[in-house]
Amino acid sequence: MRLLFFLLICQCAINSINAYSASSPSVILLMADDLGIGDLGCYGNRTLRTRNIDRLAEEGVTLTQHIAASPLCTPSRAAFLTGRYPIRSGMAAFSRVGVFLFSASSGGLPSEEITFSKLLKERGYATALIGKWHLGMNCERSNDFCHHPLSHGFDYFYGLTVTNLRDCKPGQGSVFLKGVQKSSVIPLQITGITLVSLALVHYIGLLRVPFRALGYCFLIATISLVVLIFFFYHFRHLNCFLMRDHQIIQQPLSYENLTQRLTKEAVQFVERNTDAQFLLVLSYLHVHTALYASKNFRGKSKHGLYGDAVEEMDWSVGQILDVLDKYNLSDKTLVYFTSDQGAHVEEISSSGEVHGGYNGIYKGGKSTNWEGGIRVPGLLRWPGVIQAGAYLDEPTSNMDIFPTIVKLAEAQLPSDRIIDGHDLMPLLQGKVAQSNHEFLFHYCNAYLNAVRWHPGNSESVWKVFFFTPNFSPEDSNGCYDSHVCFCHGRFITWHDPPLLFDLSRDPEEKVPLTPKTERRFYEILRIIHLAIENHTRSLHAVPNQLSWDNLLWKPWLQLCCSSLFQSCYCDHDSERNLLEVNLG
Repeated sequence: MRLLFFLLICQCAINSINAYSASSPSVILLMADDLGIGDLGCYGNRTLRTRNIDRLAEEGVTLTQHIAASPLCTPSRAAFLTGRYPIRSGMAAFSRVGVFLFSASSGGLPSEEITFSKLLKERGYATALIGKWHLGMNCERSNDFCHHPLSHGFDYFYGLTVTNLRDCKPGQGSVFLKGVQKSSVIPLQITGITLVSLALVHYIGLLRVPFRALGYCFLIATISLVVLIFFFYHFRHLNCFLMRDHQIIQQPLSYENLTQRLTKEAVQFVERNTDAQFLLVLSYLHVHTALYASKNFRGKSKHGLYGDAVEEMDWSVGQILDVLDKYNLSDKTLVYFTSDQGAHVEEISSSGEVHGGYNGIYKGGKSTNWEGGIRVPGLLRWPGVIQAGAYLDEPTSNMDIFPTIVKLAEAQLPSDRIIDGHDLMPLLQGKVAQSNHEFLFHYCNAYLNAVRWHPGNSESVWKVFFFTPNFSPEDSNGCYDSHVCFCHGRFITWHDPPLLFDLSRDPEEKVPLTPKTERRFYEILRIIHLAIENHTRSLHAVPNQLSWDNLLWKPWLQLCCSSLFQSCYCDHDSERNLLEVNLG
């Protein structure tokens, strides 16, 4: 009897441990930047070596229709963290620029938004973000950190608050120069002609212009030009820096062994929390330009510097998986790998080398809602809980990570707002066969661009486009003349009736359907328009975080680890690494 009682107690304890680990795992979220779905071996690539990322596919589930909530970095990452379309949080732009470009901008992810990191932190998880943030930093003062990762539920931050840009790496060109030249030439010409004309008519006596007014106009124009020149001349120092928590530790950013440093920080975070539940978001700078790779990977791939960067990132993923194995954490940890959007196909270096990725069979790329811009890798591994080697061809979204991990952590989903993502676990565990995403709404900045409909009684996945970007050159697969595609005006073509595709038969979006080729053409449009009406009614006006006022550089918000007179220079990160080597 005592033996039976003892066995029952042991069984209950085992069940309790299993139930706990199956419901409250640690979570590692790995996000690449601008990675094409066709760049990975598990999605069909046969020339790039991605054995560690492919291992996630072999030991977990591969999502073949995993959709980014936006084809641009900032709004996609806002949706990922909140489980909500970026239009709901004001993280979708009505202007041409749809992302943050400067560290001293005042826009960012609003403090009212609830991130999965906040909810998991409340449940006792240790939380860290390593790498790229790109969701703002300050609001009114240079030290209020209202948009900073530590204000959104992360205990620890090591990385960049903005993004990796060509301007951050000497010799890699500029993403601004062409645009600044185009947009500033006419205003400068108008200002110059106006000042010269006023001085001339004043001199010959046709019009009396107060000398003081002329002086003020000249002074304002000169100061504006000097500030503009100063900012872009010092862009790298002012915007490309590395932070640990609230402190700048390297300004400007050094690319030397950068992926190794990010990986080391991530591995050390796991090692500090082997006896606790943790959330780690490792947000890679790879493979956004400026491209870079360390000495061990440079020149080793078959696809130039881009391929080197992909293979270095794959090495980093392997390091994360190895540390989980080392501490017997693999079975207790949900690992997810994705990209924030599709590959940036227009990225070509000044020497003509392709610096953008491969989106497989899919049309378009970053900044467009063609499948190449939003269909991204989606890999999830949790040994013993998620079936290994499985494929899911149902529509899923990067917004689904929010409710999935919040429920696994046994936290409460917010009841005061709409969460657009859906819990993936029933789908991943085979408890249901169809995604809860009957409709997905694809925004180009703040403009509804396309809608995807997957009827419950059909294998069809209908996709409707209301407007499409004008590719340049016309016969190309992107907007090479402007570097990215834009969302309004002369950059797009409206369609009436809208373009209709069935992605289950035409995933490459080659041949739009017509009333002649699809008998349900108008019925499909009618149902989609009803879904749009319901969706639109659920939206509420919120402050626009990507307005011009919130996007522009504000000198009083600029962080500098030394002083402007010292060109905002410091390198505490290298000093710390050197000290660790000497002590080691």
